[in-house]
Amino acid sequence: MDINKTIVSLLATENRATGIGTCIDALGVNPVTNKNVLIKPNFNTADPAPGSTHNDTLVSLVRKVWDMGAKSIRIGERSFPLTSQVMEQKGIVPLLKDLDVNVVDFDTLDKKDWVKINPVDTHWQDGFRVARPVMDAECLISTGCLKTHQFGGVFTLSLKLHVGVVPTTRHGFDYMTELHTSPHQNKLIAEINQPFKPDLVLIDGIDAFVDGGPATGKRAKGNLLLAATDRVAIDAVGVAALKMLGSNQTIMQTRIFDHAQIARAAEIGIGATSIEHIELVPATQESRSVRDNVLAQLI
Repeated sequence: MDINKTIVSLLATENRATGIGTCIDALGVNPVTNKNVLIKPNFNTADPAPGSTHNDTLVSLVRKVWDMGAKSIRIGERSFPLTSQVMEQKGIVPLLKDLDVNVVDFDTLDKKDWVKINPVDTHWQDGFRVARPVMDAECLISTGCLKTHQFGGVFTLSLKLHVGVVPTTRHGFDYMTELHTSPHQNKLIAEINQPFKPDLVLIDGIDAFVDGGPATGKRAKGNLLLAATDRVAIDAVGVAALKMLGSNQTIMQTRIFDHAQIARAAEIGIGATSIEHIELVPATQESRSVRDNVLAQLI
């Protein structure tokens, strides 16, 4: 491994239960020991994976985080419909209760707990707000899906996952209208990520949307997991994986660091600034051929 590069681990697998721990272990880091951990999943809707985080993915991740020595674990989310309804439809709350994990429903936050962010250099008209549990997290883990996004953003991996930490009109703020009507939507997505930094990021690519998304779309079997500590790097590799699977025209014909989400995130210091700064590491010997196929698309 090159110490001057940011590491993304790749595991070729169809098994979430065993694969998540293996993929994380390949990074060689443990940011959770004796920490209070907040996990941000992709629960925008309750649609089956990759429309939302697979329940097995979240359960396996929670078990791994406990094994890594976490002091406590919470799940925090703001969904597109009511968050409580999405979690109920997914049946995730009883599973989390059995794992001694508390749920932080961002819908229940007071207005004062949506922290105002006023970046100096931003495309947001008047800054934006972020859920206080994210800003105050002692250890933040984000887990997303491998998929395209037909309503803006082009793809929704780790950067766009964090749109869910910004409030909606039902919380008394209208940031989503600005986001979805702005000609700078992809840059706004990147800028949401500036005030906080996940300590670990996991992308579940066992199932993928190669077109459509985020709730439903053209499905493909990616049979891979990705882990990193760098949102730009893991999103770049995720786009390469979509290219490998055969995605839509925008994905296939755009150089990865020319995508506005990735370019803006790199520009404002969120992560890797070029493909040359990314090292894609196979988590097992059996993962090498898939790693090589993804690496061939990392251009």
